[in-house]
Amino acid sequence: MTRVVAALIRRGNRFLICQRPPHKVRGLLWEFVGGKVEPGETDGQALVRECREELGVTVQVGAPYAQLVHTYPDLTVQLTLYRAVLPETEQPQLLEHSALRWITPDEIDRYAFCPADEAILARLKKESAGRA
Repeated sequence: MTRVVAALIRRGNRFLICQRPPHKVRGLLWEFVGGKVEPGETDGQALVRECREELGVTVQVGAPYAQLVHTYPDLTVQLTLYRAVLPETEQPQLLEHSALRWITPDEIDRYAFCPADEAILARLKKESAGRA
């Protein structure tokens, strides 16, 4: 099983999503920024490193938002999505992904996401509907 961490980065009522590059597995699907936890890293260290490598930003890692296990045909991931804060002065850059978007929960269905994210996205939509 591969440990993966990802960041739920919000600005107001929007959150950040990233489109995987076309040459990667699950290419052009949307996801939360993040990646594999390397040996010797804590989840927080891995998430800070991944955000720096993929977006050129430094996030402050908060509490876990969700954790799940998902089996793809090629691997099984244990995914932990952490709440993360991106300072207003930092702007994400396209260092790894094909595109970035700040979306609202109401816009989730407009994007094709990685299957591992589906339960998390359903929770975000449900919480948003509860506030309406």
